[in-house]
Amino acid sequence: MTVPLILASSSPFRRMLMENAGLHFQAVAADIDERAIETPLEREGAGPDAVALVLAKAKAKEVSDRFPGSLVIGSDQTMSLGTRVFHKPKTMADAENHLRMLSNETHRLNSAIALARNGDIIWEHVSHANLTMRALSDDFIHRHLGRVGEKALSSVGAYQLEGEGIQLFSEIDGDYFTIVGLPMLPLLEKLRELGTIDG
Repeated sequence: MTVPLILASSSPFRRMLMENAGLHFQAVAADIDERAIETPLEREGAGPDAVALVLAKAKAKEVSDRFPGSLVIGSDQTMSLGTRVFHKPKTMADAENHLRMLSNETHRLNSAIALARNGDIIWEHVSHANLTMRALSDDFIHRHLGRVGEKALSSVGAYQLEGEGIQLFSEIDGDYFTIVGLPMLPLLEKLRELGTIDG
């Protein structure tokens, strides 16, 4: 009997990656307070990888506790520029500041995955992508955000590579799945190893 697979996320982008890969799963949003988990970690000086991993595990575990017997995928992504960790912009002014800081710089996306079964974490992984933004003028940033609107508030970097955000970049080193926030290749390899999908 196949173990039910659950994606602990409400992200349409993560769901799309799973659907496109032909996986049969249920999507269930995790009921956790991300900021309450992140804040003490950041005070303790936890790095961006550690923060992403703790959040991915918290999501997987919370949903796993509610769905015993299922295999639950938790995922989270942080964005870092040097030692600074970014959070999703709350306002369009925040989004403008994000893009100003990222302009002409290379930032890193840190995408973590965790698998949980019966409330126990059985596997974890972090993948990285490095993205170099071209030099952006304040006028261009303003026009760009005017075009994309509040979609800019739905991602940590205030851009969507699958949309107009691609115009902001001069170089990308990393795979698309890591950038969207669900590193599919290591995940699929682990699911095959566990016998959850056809290997």
